[in-house]
Parts: sequence; structure tokens; C-alpha cells
Amino acid sequence: MDLILILIIILIPIYAQIKVTSSYHKYSMKDNSRNISGKDVARMILDKNGLENVSIGEIGGELSDHYNPTSKHINLSSGIYSGTSVASVAVAAHECGHAIQDKENYGFLRFRTAMVPIVNFTSRFATIFIFLGFFLEVINLVDIGILLLLVGLFFQLITLPVEFDASKRAKEELKKCGLIENNDVKGTNKVLNAAAFTYVASFLAMALQVVRLILISRDNN
Repeated sequence: MDLILILIIILIPIYAQIKVTSSYHKYSMKDNSRNISGKDVARMILDKNGLENVSIGEIGGELSDHYNPTSKHINLSSGIYSGTSVASVAVAAHECGHAIQDKENYGFLRFRTAMVPIVNFTSRFATIFIFLGFFLEVINLVDIGILLLLVGLFFQLITLPVEFDASKRAKEELKKCGLIENNDVKGTNKVLNAAAFTYVASFLAMALQVVRLILISRDNN
């Protein structure tokens, strides 16, 4: 049973990453019908929503794109920032979805942002408590580590509606602003759905890891 759980925990994120990478690479090779860059798409969507104060910058890496609600800044990876592919449009619009959430005080985004420093703390110490608990054979330490992991699991659960809602807003804004043609819709949906699945996969993998640790802890009581 333990071996099966370990394999599932390992394979789910790997499958999700393969899926998102495959979709991204496929549609990063296909130019969007408007031949417009991710940066320009983001600027148009932001301006249409009264978000002229939100800046856009370029960062390194692949699929490292994110919105910072504190600095009101969208970071787009190089391929998205200057690229004119279907994937560039989809990812840039998704990040604008987060900016719109921020403007509208979307509850889940506010809650997730507030949890970031807490999760940074709990995730750092969860592994330490679990390792020491098993090494010293003190199950109470393992249980503390599990509780800290549950905080991270809850954070990932809150992340799901934030990401799905941002993708929904992205699709709506692309249509509303006339930035997407009918022959781009399928690719846009594929990229956004694959990206959303990575968050579902991360949540499931972490949930199974917590279940596995709980079972081990109970067996040692």
C-alpha cells in the first residue's frame, strides 16, 4: 500500500508537468491570428479594465509567469513577453486575470496572499519535524509536522479557485477585447486547462503524502 501511494505521489505531478509542457510547446509554435505579443495583450486587457497602474516586465525562465499583488506588477517569461504565439496570448491573459481579481478584491486571492508568509514558515519546518520525529522515534514530532503540512495543503486548496477563476477571466477578456479569433480558441483552452491541471495535481499529490504520513504515524502508535 505504501509503495503504491509513493508511486502515485511521484507520478501525478510528473504527468501534470508533461501535459502542461506538451501543450505549451505545441501552441508556442503556433502564431495567434492577430500576430500580437503577450506583452501587448496584457497591456490591452489591463488598460481596458482600468489597470493602467499595473506594470509589465520580462523575466527569465519558462512558464515562470506570475502576478505580484503587492507591487502590482505582472512578470512574463521571455517567450510569453515578446512571443506572438497562441500560448503567449493565453498565459499573458491568465496573469491579467489575477490582476483583475486583485482590483475586485476577489476573496480567495486576498486569503491566499495573506497566507503566503504563514505557508513559507510551516513548509520550512514541517519537513524538519517529520524527519526528526522518525529519526528520534518521537511520533509527536511527526504529528506536528503533519499539522504543518495540512496548512500547506489548505493553501493549495485555496489556490485552485484562484487559478481556475483567473483562466475563466482570461478567456472572457480575450473575447471581449477582440484579441482572439475562433481558430485560436481551442489552443487557448488547451494551454489554460493544462496549466490549471498542474495545481490540481500538486494538491492531490500533497494530500496523498499527508494521508501516507498519517497512516505511518498511526502504525507507530
